Amino acid sequence: MERTTRAALALAVSAGLSLAGTVAVTGTAQAAAGDINVAKNAGFENGLAGWSCAGGTGTAVSSPVRTGTGALRATPAGANNAECVQTVAVKPGSTYTLSAWVQGGYAYLGARGTGTTDVSTWTPDSGAWKQLTTTFTAGPSTTSVQVYTHGWYGAAAYSVDDVNVFGPDGGGGTDPGPSIPGAPAGLAAGTVTSSSVDLTWGAVSGATGYKVYRDGALATTVSGTSATVSGLTANTSYQFQVSATNAAGESPKSAAVPARTSDTGTPPGPGPAVPKHAVTGYWQNFDNGATVQKLRDVPSSYDIIAVSFAESTTTPGRIGFTLDPAVGYASTADFKADIAAKKAAGKSVILSVGGELGNVTINSDATAAAFADSAYGLMQEYGFNGVDIDLEHGVNATYLSKALRRLSAKAGSGMVLTMAPQTLDMQSTGTEYFKTALAVKDILTVVNTQYYNSGAMLGCDGKVYSQGSVDFLTALACIQLEGGLDASQVGIGVPASSRGAGSGYVDPSVVKNALDCLARTTSCGSFKPSRTYPGIRGAMTWSTNWDATAGNAWSNAVGPYVHALP
Repeated sequence: MERTTRAALALAVSAGLSLAGTVAVTGTAQAAAGDINVAKNAGFENGLAGWSCAGGTGTAVSSPVRTGTGALRATPAGANNAECVQTVAVKPGSTYTLSAWVQGGYAYLGARGTGTTDVSTWTPDSGAWKQLTTTFTAGPSTTSVQVYTHGWYGAAAYSVDDVNVFGPDGGGGTDPGPSIPGAPAGLAAGTVTSSSVDLTWGAVSGATGYKVYRDGALATTVSGTSATVSGLTANTSYQFQVSATNAAGESPKSAAVPARTSDTGTPPGPGPAVPKHAVTGYWQNFDNGATVQKLRDVPSSYDIIAVSFAESTTTPGRIGFTLDPAVGYASTADFKADIAAKKAAGKSVILSVGGELGNVTINSDATAAAFADSAYGLMQEYGFNGVDIDLEHGVNATYLSKALRRLSAKAGSGMVLTMAPQTLDMQSTGTEYFKTALAVKDILTVVNTQYYNSGAMLGCDGKVYSQGSVDFLTALACIQLEGGLDASQVGIGVPASSRGAGSGYVDPSVVKNALDCLARTTSCGSFKPSRTYPGIRGAMTWSTNWDATAGNAWSNAVGPYVHALP
């Protein structure tokens, strides 16, 4: 659930900044014999060696990576756009092709100090790796040039891998060729299920990939320092080893580590049916100043309770969940008992994925499978009867849809699937979030768009409406209602109190008026929909904890009204 604003991005959009795609600044240079990549540590396999990132905003990570075991991850903060720079040696008067692969938030690539024309190129948010390319020519006396990447103020973090500054050797040479890496150390077994084992190990210098062996046979190949070996038999012991690889060859195998799968898990069951008109509330598995509560304390007016949040893991796409001691449960068993009791009372308890700090990257068949399998494992373990998708950047509709369909096939037709996109993510049917919702429409329960922390936005009539008004809620909901979603799949998401979000709080009476306007075309503001949507699902709030902090004023007012809709 969003707890930060996208004000800078909204300002950029209102100022006319193009969101259409990359901007090519210069043409493509013709390669010559003997050209090399003059960038050093171009794949960030040696951390940030050779690179300098402003204000400590950049770090070398093992996931996400495009190739090898490393990549750059940089996060803009305030007035710092997270610029990372390397000075490369160039040959005067020579032309170079500058390229890099990027992913995540807004990403820029450029060269300055060229002695001729400095260049840059950029791309907006991208859930998949995308290559940026441009060219520059060194001046007649220029022997070094700064190449740089940076993000956009206030936007999401971006990733960079495989930087290439291709042209004549300027005297600095290039990185030496690889040698066969050493054997990995620190192999350890982590979470086990009835059909899978999680493995982790230490990174090996110079490695670009790893091979994982099960009982001496190759089980999987990965680029990072973790893997999930699946397709195993329940209650069975296995021996695992791992080796490191690169262009030069494969290392010796590590020492063997044993692991035993668990007994067959218990299916979570279909759970109760979601009512025709429903109220969704997010329950905080952390203490941020709102009332700390157990699930049993959540008022009965909430029909769907989204436990916030699942955690990303070192295995791309795979999620986990850890109960925070701050919420006061004496044991995990007590938490599971509360889930079972809520379900017995007719409520749906689902696991929310994402939030401000918990982004999960799903951008391949492998990560889609890892997500679905791990999500189903958590449903089995805790009794969750569905998931909520609250990813705030980097959504890839193709693979997220695959992940959700795989999960639905495992969990069955009773699975509850909700989404909580930001307003910007649902402005048109062309956004990745909207495309995902339409792609899984047949298994989708409700999309509760976050109508807060966004500033003014366009309604379905093309007019701009101010946040925090009946017009804002109705005109933006109209986009989904007329964009292909069924009315039963559209909900209004608002903060439970003025402290629940940075902006966008409205009095519960405004929520009721908006629902009345959409369901009956009464109590509208200046915007009035062309038709009624009596099947509109209801409303959502962040969070049940902030609601409790305000004496449950939101649920006491909105809950009965939603349940009384036609």
